[in-house]
Amino acid sequence: MYNILICDDERDIVNALKIYLRDPNYQLFEAYDGAQALQIARENTLHLILMDVMMPNMDGMEAMERIREHSNVPIIMLTAKSEDNDKILGLTAGADDYITKPFNPIEVTARVKSQLRRYMQLGSGVEQQGIYRCGALELDDGQKQVRVDGEEVALTPTEYEILKLLMQHPGIVFSPKELYQRIWNDLPYGSENTVAVHIRHLREKVEINPAEPRYLKVVWGQGYKIEKGK
Repeated sequence: MYNILICDDERDIVNALKIYLRDPNYQLFEAYDGAQALQIARENTLHLILMDVMMPNMDGMEAMERIREHSNVPIIMLTAKSEDNDKILGLTAGADDYITKPFNPIEVTARVKSQLRRYMQLGSGVEQQGIYRCGALELDDGQKQVRVDGEEVALTPTEYEILKLLMQHPGIVFSPKELYQRIWNDLPYGSENTVAVHIRHLREKVEINPAEPRYLKVVWGQGYKIEKGK
Protein backbone atom coordinates (compact mmCIF):
# COMPACT_ATOMS: atom_id res chain seq x y z
CA MET A 1 0.00 0.00 0.00
CA TYR A 2 1.38 3.38 -1.05
CA ASN A 3 0.43 6.41 1.05
CA ILE A 4 -0.14 9.42 -1.20
CA LEU A 5 -0.97 12.94 0.00
CA ILE A 6 -2.92 15.28 -2.29
CA CYS A 7 -2.73 18.92 -1.25
CA ASP A 8 -4.58 21.74 -3.03
CA ASP A 9 -6.82 24.51 -1.73
CA GLU A 10 -9.36 23.78 -4.49
CA ARG A 11 -11.52 20.84 -3.43
CA ASP A 12 -12.54 20.12 -7.03
CA ILE A 13 -8.90 19.52 -7.91
CA VAL A 14 -8.38 17.25 -4.91
CA ASN A 15 -11.48 15.28 -5.83
CA ALA A 16 -10.38 14.98 -9.46
CA LEU A 17 -6.96 13.68 -8.46
CA LYS A 18 -8.58 11.19 -6.10
CA ILE A 19 -10.55 9.85 -9.06
CA TYR A 20 -7.44 9.64 -11.28
CA LEU A 21 -5.54 7.82 -8.52
CA ARG A 22 -8.29 5.40 -7.56
CA ASP A 23 -6.26 2.24 -7.05
CA PRO A 24 -6.44 -0.52 -4.41
CA ASN A 25 -2.70 -0.09 -3.86
CA TYR A 26 -3.04 3.60 -2.96
CA GLN A 27 -4.18 5.05 0.34
CA LEU A 28 -4.99 8.70 -0.30
CA PHE A 29 -4.67 11.52 2.21
CA GLU A 30 -5.98 15.02 1.48
CA ALA A 31 -5.05 18.50 2.68
CA TYR A 32 -6.17 21.98 1.66
CA ASP A 33 -3.22 24.12 2.70
CA GLY A 34 0.46 23.73 3.43
CA ALA A 35 0.02 23.59 7.19
CA GLN A 36 -2.35 20.62 6.91
CA ALA A 37 0.05 18.91 4.53
CA LEU A 38 2.95 19.39 6.93
CA GLN A 39 0.94 17.93 9.80
CA ILE A 40 -0.06 14.86 7.78
CA ALA A 41 3.54 14.36 6.63
CA ARG A 42 4.70 14.43 10.25
CA GLU A 43 2.11 11.91 11.42
CA ASN A 44 2.23 9.40 8.56
CA THR A 45 4.72 7.49 6.46
CA LEU A 46 4.13 8.97 3.02
CA HIS A 47 5.47 7.62 -0.25
CA LEU A 48 4.43 10.53 -2.50
CA ILE A 49 3.04 14.06 -2.19
CA LEU A 50 1.15 16.04 -4.83
CA MET A 51 1.42 19.69 -3.72
CA ASP A 52 -0.12 22.88 -5.09
CA VAL A 53 2.04 26.00 -5.03
CA MET A 54 -0.38 28.81 -4.15
CA MET A 55 -2.38 28.04 -1.00
CA PRO A 56 -3.56 29.90 2.12
CA ASN A 57 -2.01 29.68 5.60
CA MET A 58 1.18 28.12 4.26
CA ASP A 59 2.00 27.86 0.56
CA GLY A 60 3.36 24.78 -1.15
CA MET A 61 6.92 26.07 -1.31
CA GLU A 62 7.22 26.62 2.42
CA ALA A 63 5.51 23.32 3.20
CA MET A 64 7.88 21.48 0.87
CA GLU A 65 10.96 23.09 2.40
CA ARG A 66 9.82 22.11 5.89
CA ILE A 67 8.98 18.56 4.82
CA ARG A 68 12.44 18.29 3.27
CA GLU A 69 13.94 18.92 6.71
CA HIS A 70 12.95 15.41 7.78
CA SER A 71 11.89 13.46 4.66
CA ASN A 72 13.02 12.68 1.12
CA VAL A 73 9.54 11.59 0.03
CA PRO A 74 8.93 12.39 -3.66
CA ILE A 75 7.01 15.64 -4.15
CA ILE A 76 5.22 16.53 -7.38
CA MET A 77 4.27 20.20 -7.59
CA LEU A 78 0.92 21.20 -9.13
CA THR A 79 1.26 24.39 -11.21
CA ALA A 80 -0.65 26.39 -13.79
CA LYS A 81 0.80 26.63 -17.29
CA SER A 82 1.69 30.29 -16.75
CA GLU A 83 3.65 29.61 -13.55
CA ASP A 84 7.05 28.89 -15.10
CA ASN A 85 8.85 30.64 -12.25
CA ASP A 86 7.07 28.43 -9.73
CA LYS A 87 8.22 25.33 -11.61
CA ILE A 88 11.83 26.48 -11.49
CA LEU A 89 11.62 27.54 -7.85
CA GLY A 90 9.89 24.30 -6.91
CA LEU A 91 12.50 22.08 -8.56
CA THR A 92 15.25 24.17 -7.01
CA ALA A 93 13.69 23.95 -3.55
CA GLY A 94 13.44 20.16 -3.68
CA ALA A 95 10.47 19.11 -5.83
CA ASP A 96 10.99 15.93 -7.84
CA ASP A 97 8.59 16.76 -10.67
CA TYR A 98 5.66 18.98 -11.60
CA ILE A 99 2.31 18.60 -13.34
CA THR A 100 0.56 21.51 -15.03
CA LYS A 101 -3.12 22.32 -14.74
CA PRO A 102 -5.49 21.36 -16.26
CA PHE A 103 -4.44 17.77 -15.69
CA ASN A 104 -4.23 14.96 -18.18
CA PRO A 105 -5.28 11.83 -16.23
CA ILE A 106 -2.84 9.61 -18.13
CA GLU A 107 0.03 11.99 -17.38
CA VAL A 108 -0.90 12.15 -13.69
CA THR A 109 -0.92 8.37 -13.25
CA ALA A 110 2.27 7.96 -15.28
CA ARG A 111 4.21 10.55 -13.27
CA VAL A 112 2.94 9.16 -9.97
CA LYS A 113 3.99 5.61 -10.91
CA SER A 114 7.35 6.85 -12.11
CA GLN A 115 8.13 8.67 -8.87
CA LEU A 116 6.96 5.78 -6.71
CA ARG A 117 9.04 3.31 -8.70
CA ARG A 118 12.12 5.52 -8.42
CA TYR A 119 11.60 6.01 -4.70
CA MET A 120 11.33 2.28 -4.10
CA GLN A 121 14.35 1.46 -6.26
CA LEU A 122 16.43 3.88 -4.22
CA GLY A 123 15.45 1.95 -1.11
CA SER A 124 13.77 4.87 0.62
CA GLY A 125 10.38 3.26 0.99
CA VAL A 126 11.30 0.16 2.98
CA GLU A 127 7.92 -0.05 4.67
CA GLN A 128 6.15 -0.21 1.33
CA GLN A 129 8.08 -3.33 0.42
CA GLY A 130 5.89 -5.02 3.01
CA ILE A 131 8.14 -4.94 6.08
CA TYR A 132 7.12 -2.83 9.07
CA ARG A 133 9.23 -2.54 12.20
CA CYS A 134 8.81 -1.16 15.69
CA GLY A 135 11.78 -1.99 17.86
CA ALA A 136 12.08 -5.78 18.05
CA LEU A 137 8.59 -6.20 16.59
CA GLU A 138 8.55 -6.91 12.84
CA LEU A 139 5.67 -7.59 10.44
CA ASP A 140 6.54 -9.00 7.01
CA ASP A 141 3.42 -8.61 4.87
CA GLY A 142 4.95 -10.45 1.94
CA GLN A 143 5.48 -13.58 4.02
CA LYS A 144 2.49 -12.90 6.29
CA GLN A 145 4.73 -13.33 9.30
CA VAL A 146 5.14 -11.49 12.59
CA ARG A 147 8.35 -11.79 14.59
CA VAL A 148 9.37 -10.58 18.04
CA ASP A 149 13.11 -10.60 18.72
CA GLY A 150 13.46 -12.75 15.61
CA GLU A 151 11.00 -15.40 16.81
CA GLU A 152 7.87 -15.95 14.74
CA VAL A 153 4.55 -15.32 16.50
CA ALA A 154 1.33 -17.04 15.41
CA LEU A 155 -1.57 -14.61 14.97
CA THR A 156 -5.12 -15.12 13.81
CA PRO A 157 -6.02 -13.35 10.53
CA THR A 158 -7.94 -10.67 12.44
CA GLU A 159 -5.14 -10.09 14.92
CA TYR A 160 -2.72 -9.85 11.99
CA GLU A 161 -4.82 -7.24 10.17
CA ILE A 162 -5.19 -5.12 13.33
CA LEU A 163 -1.45 -5.20 13.96
CA LYS A 164 -0.65 -4.41 10.32
CA LEU A 165 -3.00 -1.41 10.29
CA LEU A 166 -1.44 -0.01 13.45
CA MET A 167 2.13 -0.63 12.26
CA GLN A 168 1.40 1.08 8.95
CA HIS A 169 0.48 4.22 10.93
CA PRO A 170 2.91 4.42 13.88
CA GLY A 171 1.90 6.94 16.51
CA ILE A 172 -1.62 7.36 15.11
CA VAL A 173 -4.49 6.60 17.49
CA PHE A 174 -7.35 4.51 16.11
CA SER A 175 -10.60 4.44 18.05
CA PRO A 176 -12.31 1.06 18.55
CA LYS A 177 -14.97 2.13 16.03
CA GLU A 178 -12.35 3.01 13.42
CA LEU A 179 -10.55 -0.29 13.91
CA TYR A 180 -13.79 -2.23 13.71
CA GLN A 181 -14.93 -0.50 10.53
CA ARG A 182 -11.57 -0.98 8.80
CA ILE A 183 -10.94 -4.58 9.83
CA TRP A 184 -14.45 -6.00 9.90
CA ASN A 185 -15.90 -3.74 7.16
CA ASP A 186 -19.08 -3.42 9.17
CA LEU A 187 -21.02 -0.88 11.23
CA PRO A 188 -19.33 -0.43 14.61
CA TYR A 189 -22.13 -1.72 16.84
CA GLY A 190 -20.64 -3.34 19.93
CA SER A 191 -17.20 -2.67 18.53
CA GLU A 192 -15.42 -1.64 21.74
CA ASN A 193 -15.64 -5.04 23.46
CA THR A 194 -14.79 -6.94 20.26
CA VAL A 195 -11.72 -4.82 19.56
CA ALA A 196 -10.62 -4.89 23.21
CA VAL A 197 -10.57 -8.69 23.21
CA HIS A 198 -8.42 -8.83 20.08
CA ILE A 199 -6.05 -6.17 21.44
CA ARG A 200 -5.66 -8.17 24.65
CA HIS A 201 -4.84 -11.32 22.68
CA LEU A 202 -2.36 -9.39 20.54
CA ARG A 203 -0.59 -8.05 23.61
CA GLU A 204 -0.32 -11.55 25.05
CA LYS A 205 1.47 -12.64 21.89
CA VAL A 206 3.77 -9.71 21.06
CA GLU A 207 4.51 -8.10 24.42
CA ILE A 208 7.01 -9.39 26.97
CA ASN A 209 4.78 -8.04 29.72
CA PRO A 210 1.21 -7.49 28.44
CA ALA A 211 0.38 -5.50 31.59
CA GLU A 212 3.09 -3.00 30.68
CA PRO A 213 3.10 -3.02 26.86
CA ARG A 214 6.07 -1.62 25.01
CA TYR A 215 4.50 -1.52 21.56
CA LEU A 216 0.71 -1.74 21.60
CA LYS A 217 -0.48 1.23 23.63
CA VAL A 218 -3.89 2.35 24.80
CA VAL A 219 -4.72 6.06 24.81
CA TRP A 220 -7.43 6.25 27.41
CA GLY A 221 -10.74 7.49 26.11
CA GLN A 222 -9.43 7.57 22.52
CA GLY A 223 -8.20 4.22 21.28
CA TYR A 224 -5.06 2.26 20.41
CA LYS A 225 -1.75 2.88 18.66
CA ILE A 226 1.63 1.37 17.95
CA GLU A 227 4.25 3.43 19.72
CA LYS A 228 6.24 5.51 17.23
CA GLY A 229 9.98 5.18 17.02
CA LYS A 230 10.37 2.50 19.65
